[in-house]
Amino acid sequence: MSRHPGNGVRSGAFRKSLGRAVMSCSLVVAAVAAPSAMAQGADGPVVDTAEGPVRGVAHNGVNVFLGIPYAAPPVGQLRWRPPKPVEPWTDVRDATHFGNNCPQITELGVFAGPPSTTEDCLFLNVFTTGDVHRAAKAPVIVWIHGGGNVDGESNDYDGSKLARGGPIGTETVVVTLNYRLGLLGFLSHPALNSEGHPFGNYGIMDIQAVLRWVKRNIEAFGGDPNRVTLGGQSAGALDTMANMISPQSAGLFHRAIPMSSPVDSSLFFPLDFATAAGTRFAEAAGCTGADAAKCLRALSVPRILQLQGTPSASASYVLNTIVDGTIIPISAEEAWSTGKFNRVPVLGGSTHDEATFLSGINEYFSGPPGNQKPITAEEYVDMVTATFSGPASPGGPDYPPGTAQKVLNHYPLSNYPNPMVAYSAVMTDSLVVGPCRSRHVDQLLSRWVPVYAYQFNYQNAPYYFPEMPGFDPMAAHTIDIQFIFKGWHGGSLGVNSRPLNPAEKALSDAMIASWTNFAHTGNPNGSGNRPWPRYTTEPGQPAILSEDLPPSTMTDAQLAANHQCGFWNTILVY
Repeated sequence: MSRHPGNGVRSGAFRKSLGRAVMSCSLVVAAVAAPSAMAQGADGPVVDTAEGPVRGVAHNGVNVFLGIPYAAPPVGQLRWRPPKPVEPWTDVRDATHFGNNCPQITELGVFAGPPSTTEDCLFLNVFTTGDVHRAAKAPVIVWIHGGGNVDGESNDYDGSKLARGGPIGTETVVVTLNYRLGLLGFLSHPALNSEGHPFGNYGIMDIQAVLRWVKRNIEAFGGDPNRVTLGGQSAGALDTMANMISPQSAGLFHRAIPMSSPVDSSLFFPLDFATAAGTRFAEAAGCTGADAAKCLRALSVPRILQLQGTPSASASYVLNTIVDGTIIPISAEEAWSTGKFNRVPVLGGSTHDEATFLSGINEYFSGPPGNQKPITAEEYVDMVTATFSGPASPGGPDYPPGTAQKVLNHYPLSNYPNPMVAYSAVMTDSLVVGPCRSRHVDQLLSRWVPVYAYQFNYQNAPYYFPEMPGFDPMAAHTIDIQFIFKGWHGGSLGVNSRPLNPAEKALSDAMIASWTNFAHTGNPNGSGNRPWPRYTTEPGQPAILSEDLPPSTMTDAQLAANHQCGFWNTILVY
């Protein structure tokens, strides 16, 4: 079945590439004047960073500094190397426009974009009220955008409400960033790996460079370098968890917010598996033999992206975080089981219907705009069969024979109004960012650190995909981002169908307050155990916050029952 517009197909391979990815509009923002270290000139606030002075823009109580370089452009001989320090400057640098997006081609429907071919993309942005004279510096939230580590950009995230704390929260300093993506950000190849530098997880190393930048510079923006929260959504959640495992991030952040969600080992690829994929990519590019590294660095970005994928899907050798032995020394399962990780409080969770995001992308590419088709009953069977007939974990053995039929029997079409809802239920409950895997991770993490778990259950939020026949996003993956980052609607093709209504704004205010309280104290309540309970598996005890109208709590057992986690514990490999 040919598809629009990227020659995608409705198949198990397409589903799997999207599943990996799930882990996968310019803003006009600004702020108030601030004294002393943040001088307020006629043209905007100025801050002296360790690399040089920057001038931002002020509006509605927030000073915003956009497009600050945090590392040298990773071009030429710096491609596929750890980030290098940026050249300092002396003149005041304009920081009123976002920097370039990192190279990308796959857009996950309308989640990301537009595509980019510019490697000079290592920029960050700062949102702050800028009161450098307050008695205590504000805690810092460093935010990693999602997009499967193949797409996305910081441009889409307005951190001003989060910086203000909303009407009932407390002030923070928010840092958003771009980092290397796809094959340019996550690649293992023998010729590169043998050069004597950390390798593989270049995108993770970029995030660590941002954390070091924060350590050097954030006080000048009114932030506290000793209270840094690292968080992100989808791939940003994965990257947050990768930094929890990485020794290179020790001491650089003090709390973690994995939003969709705390992750197991499903997206941490074994080194030999990743190196085999990288070798296949190099062979496809014609880069073999003794000069393979030189050849790879000479490839044009368009050629790399051509091999990386299409607007609708990524190629098979595009992976994600790699257990390389240095940046990520051990698997996630080993880290969470043994306590060998950077132990910080964790606030994380998933949405109730994570996989309707996959269903939406699937339908988006099923035909021309306005003529897309929901999946059929036959396609439902084919897609579930393809998903549970392949490897059960990266580089691991296949699912046992009969697994797919076991899943189909447990999720019969007769139990659902249509095949799309059935498919979304199967995939949500088993997904790498879904509630059952998140619950497994929460159970392990809570042995070592405070965990505050949530599920976003609100079913009627505005959605940023175009309307499609028979498609209902429900509480889809990504739909909760707009409650933290005001006006978020995906990439340049996303549609802001409507603003949040008053009740939704109240939910947003409560979520902002929880996040900022957590950034301040490591507890989303500020103190105590209400309204957000600390995660526990104790029978009958509230364990998880339900983000809904109105908000409520649920027990661990209730979450497990709602998503058939007992069934999936017999099938999934964590």
